[in-house]
Amino acid sequence: MVMREQKRSRTTGALPFNTAGKPREGDGGREGTAVIAKTKPKLKRPSLYRVLLLNDDYTPMDFVQHVLQLFFNKSPEDAERIMLQVHHTGVGECGVFTYEIAETKVTQVMEFARKNLHPLQCVMEKM
Repeated sequence: MVMREQKRSRTTGALPFNTAGKPREGDGGREGTAVIAKTKPKLKRPSLYRVLLLNDDYTPMDFVQHVLQLFFNKSPEDAERIMLQVHHTGVGECGVFTYEIAETKVTQVMEFARKNLHPLQCVMEKM
């Protein structure tokens, strides 16, 4: 029994014959001609959330500034501006983040405030 080497198709890498040595069905004995279409997946931008500090009558202003510098990497000037906004309008925006990051920041601020016995409230809202 003589084994003959079969040539593979350049486009599909498939052999022109099945394992029994007969032409593949469906292609009329021709080598495989396949069309491969690449599709780009459509990526959707993640939803963004605003992290907000809410005013209360008990949390000291310097603690609010410390929180803004510690958790949101605000400069002392930006922290003071946001703290005054919270004090005067009742709410101040700390930053805009994706859901997971915003949720983590809110949790960190709330835990830090509780550990320091302050009733500071931090929330997130979808943009």
